[in-house]
Amino acid sequence: MSLTLSKLQQLKRQAGGGQPAIPKSDAQASEASIEQLRSLLRVRRPPMTHLRSGDRDLPGSEISPGLFLCEERIDDDATPQYFNGNFDRKGALSASALLFFDTETTGLSGGSGTRAFMIGTADWHDRSLRIRQLTMASLAAESAMLDVFRTWLTDETILVSYNGKCYDAPLLATRYRLARQDSPLSRLQHVDLLYPTRRRWRGVHENCRLATIERKVLGIVREDDLPGAQAPAAWLSYLRGASAGDLRRVLAHNRQDVISMASLFRRLSCVSNEETLLQLDQPQSLSSWRDQMRCSVNAPGPSNEVESALSYDP
Repeated sequence: MSLTLSKLQQLKRQAGGGQPAIPKSDAQASEASIEQLRSLLRVRRPPMTHLRSGDRDLPGSEISPGLFLCEERIDDDATPQYFNGNFDRKGALSASALLFFDTETTGLSGGSGTRAFMIGTADWHDRSLRIRQLTMASLAAESAMLDVFRTWLTDETILVSYNGKCYDAPLLATRYRLARQDSPLSRLQHVDLLYPTRRRWRGVHENCRLATIERKVLGIVREDDLPGAQAPAAWLSYLRGASAGDLRRVLAHNRQDVISMASLFRRLSCVSNEETLLQLDQPQSLSSWRDQMRCSVNAPGPSNEVESALSYDP
């Protein structure tokens, strides 16, 4: 019988057949059995853990365990005390009350499972544009981040965002609710720049995404920008021990977002001034409009601030 088997193997090799299979070792057989069992039970293979990188530094200072604050100021002496808010169907808006804000989150779909791991803000303070960014370096820092952000808001604060009414504000309200806290955003005025931007430039440019408006309207071109869609992966990788390089790029992306919102707000306000002046053909109409502006800010009599909002031109 063994002779016959030997002849069959020889004939198979002469016919171009492959070499006989090398028997598997006990370890290989055991691994194959485990893989077959995982497949039958539909159990996922454990994810590979990142090797902890030596580059773990984040900009700013750690104000609470796992929470970093990055703050800077950009000189801006030309900011008026009031802006024309007609582009959002509002009257004069106090520059000192405006707070531009943007979040970076763990997902784009929203819902109770989505967290905001970064909150960036910009406001005009002491003749400069003040930029503040909160970054979570651990999941346990969320409560501290929400507490700090609350202290930046007052009853007079006017929130300014880009698509924040539909995304950023509801998401933060959900996180406050899950932390068993009242949301400080619900009682505040909110100017969402997306809607006046669409009314003015829809059909003029390919879309009304902030990045497009930056290039086409504001003349801002970002370099080495990390797209917002990649922000969740950058933060989660950092939590698993990866380098902080991509998370620093997320910080730069968030910083540019709030700066661009401030520039866009100024541009929309100036355009509203120009349109208002074109519509005022008679001196009496101009006087009537100025009276409405004074009433909107509860300022009796002539107001230099309202006049500056009307005449401002960057």
